[in-house]
Amino acid sequence: MLDHIIPVNEAHLHRLMREYVAHYNDERTHDSLEKDAPGKRPVETRPSPDAEVIALPRLGGLHHRYTWRRAA
Repeated sequence: MLDHIIPVNEAHLHRLMREYVAHYNDERTHDSLEKDAPGKRPVETRPSPDAEVIALPRLGGLHHRYTWRRAA
């Protein structure tokens, strides 16, 4: 992460590290866990046929988490 983001101060570095550890443990897939995360992400089924995938930025947009958005 620090190859792509330059922290502006110590507080910013601590926030980035907290976000990265949360992303690594709760959202990032691991090959050794059969593409699951250590925090056991629930599998999301498509809520309706017209639902679309949306990207939720993580770490300032460096990574994303994808989920479903129901159509209005």
